[in-house]
Amino acid sequence: MTAKLGASVMTAAEAAARVSELAPTFLEGLAPREVAAVLEAARLRRLWAGAVIAQEGESADEVFLLLGGRAQHFTTTREGDKIVVDSVLPGEISGGRALVQKPMGYLVSTEAVANSLALVWERSAILLLARRYPRLLENALLIASDYLAHYRDLHVAVSHETASERVERVLEKATREIGQKVPGGIELMIRNEELANQANVTVFTVSRLLSEWQRKGLLVKGRGRIVMK
Repeated sequence: MTAKLGASVMTAAEAAARVSELAPTFLEGLAPREVAAVLEAARLRRLWAGAVIAQEGESADEVFLLLGGRAQHFTTTREGDKIVVDSVLPGEISGGRALVQKPMGYLVSTEAVANSLALVWERSAILLLARRYPRLLENALLIASDYLAHYRDLHVAVSHETASERVERVLEKATREIGQKVPGGIELMIRNEELANQANVTVFTVSRLLSEWQRKGLLVKGRGRIVMK
């Protein structure tokens, strides 16, 4: 099992080491030999930035475990507007509906935001593994429960928090999850549209708030980039 990411080559052993480092929830509770068997059934796939790797409504035939880079879930409205739903970070899975015995379609689309690398299981393989190792299904249910908790909190925030508080919440979450230390602060590679979607506000509101916070010296904004002070 080999694949290239940037100028480097990741071997099966390196992929296993990366999985151990990330400690994904999807593989929690499995013995080392069981983890090895699950990884052996996967393929390494390079994902180019901007590539759609799962299409909303199409048959959920693959499960992805991100090893590096970043992806995002999105949906498309009837009018053709793209709504970003959530980020997919290293150690997280996408395509969980492939684990369901009844064939289903992907609930949302998934695209790579940056050049990424993922382990990919075909539906037939992951169903076999789930029967052999029921803990995989339990972990998938916990992940789904976490998503429900996230949207519960979002619904409460929409009802009881101001637009400013919601954008602050999203920035704090992004800082924890995708922030990179740079001279002068913590860099977030995130667009205004993503912030607006996740905070349930307009792009105009995000732009106004970021400009206000920049004047106060709390951050520096650029195209698709924010540096938190």
